[in-house]
Amino acid sequence: MGIFRFSPTRVSTLPVMPPDTKKCNGAVPRVPPTSAPTEAIAGPPPATTTPATTAAPAPSHVPLPVCNGTHLPQPHPTPNKRSIHDYYFGKTLGEGSFSTVWLVRDIHTKKDYALKQCDKAHILRERKTESIKREKQVLNILSETGAPFCVKLYCTFQDPEKLFFVITYAKNGELLAHINRNKRLSVDCARFYAAELVVALEHLRRVNVIHRDLKPENILLDENMHVLVTDFGCAKIVHRPQSGTDSDDESARSRRNSFVGTAQYISPELLTDKNASFSSDLWALGCIIYQMLTGQPPFQSRSEYLIFQKIQKLEYEFPDNFDPTAEDLIRKLLVLNPTERLGASDEEGYPSIRSHPFFTNTPWNTLASTPPPTLFSDPTHRPAHNDNWVTSDMKPGLDNSQLSRILGLDQGQAPVEPPAPRPQAPPQQAVARRKKSYVQDLTEAEIQRRLALQKAENKW
Repeated sequence: MGIFRFSPTRVSTLPVMPPDTKKCNGAVPRVPPTSAPTEAIAGPPPATTTPATTAAPAPSHVPLPVCNGTHLPQPHPTPNKRSIHDYYFGKTLGEGSFSTVWLVRDIHTKKDYALKQCDKAHILRERKTESIKREKQVLNILSETGAPFCVKLYCTFQDPEKLFFVITYAKNGELLAHINRNKRLSVDCARFYAAELVVALEHLRRVNVIHRDLKPENILLDENMHVLVTDFGCAKIVHRPQSGTDSDDESARSRRNSFVGTAQYISPELLTDKNASFSSDLWALGCIIYQMLTGQPPFQSRSEYLIFQKIQKLEYEFPDNFDPTAEDLIRKLLVLNPTERLGASDEEGYPSIRSHPFFTNTPWNTLASTPPPTLFSDPTHRPAHNDNWVTSDMKPGLDNSQLSRILGLDQGQAPVEPPAPRPQAPPQQAVARRKKSYVQDLTEAEIQRRLALQKAENKW
């Protein structure tokens, strides 16, 4: 998989290089690539045997090869490279078309993280290489600039088949799950979380990033029930000023061929082959506020095509007794013309949104330290968290035995080792059982079947 030059992120706090490494004059990642292609690693020439009479004294130190200005060649493996063996693996937190997100614990720091594992073969097959690189770039930007209410990237690494992102673990899961559990949120609660989203969007705009897939599934809640925006796989880095023509280095053709987003939250300009803009995220904000207060997104139908038709015609309605200030805010965000949405004409931040009556008395400057309003209709219903999920017999990494243990965790069972194979079972039967137990042995057809079944059974 030589196409992936996927070096660990610059925000990693791991040691940079061995003490005897020579200084490089070019731009070098802080941590060397975990599995860079062999052609990018130029070691010293092999030693040759010479007669004893002419042999020169062996040097006490073999110098590193010349730096090429981009990658730092190293003749020997660096001991500080990260791998899956630096983490205990817990339950799966989510799954996508080519990625799985795991709960992991660092064996060195004992801290919990979310580890996103991406399949290289699928990325290449679906031509998602640039998307993955852009996601890493966005996460680096957000981590380096201290983006409020967004997940942070701690390190990245790879093996021959997978790419790995180690990011913030949000202990309280997706906002969508809490909306569904409570049917809808109180006005105070919706106001608080909408305010945190506004602050997050202000920072994204400041660093020229459009999320493009903002929705309750991509809004997580941390251990203190504060917002963490995640999943920047569809994000876009733009160059100002935006205009009617391309606002970045993507052509109109690539824009047409890279339709992104989720049907219920997609902004109308993206349905007519126009540029995504910061205002596209403001449209999604309006949809999310509506859903927090009603339990459902504003635009719904039995097919994506019909949903798109409703979006373009602005066909949605408010239920009886809907909060009037919230209704006014939503109407000013769900505007067909992106330049006319509330906040779109603000030069810095979104003061016009902050000053809207819906956000009266919002503690904008102390949101991060302000306890959120209670989210649960039943205070005793708050989910319990098991911080002691790593047991003494667990091993780091993700081999077959660990996958079997995790399968039990995902099904709500106690973590147990897989049973020993029965001696009387023919070899082919043992293989069949293994294919049912181990995630990596599933065929593409079986994965698609399970995803289709999950989609059919999940009403959301």
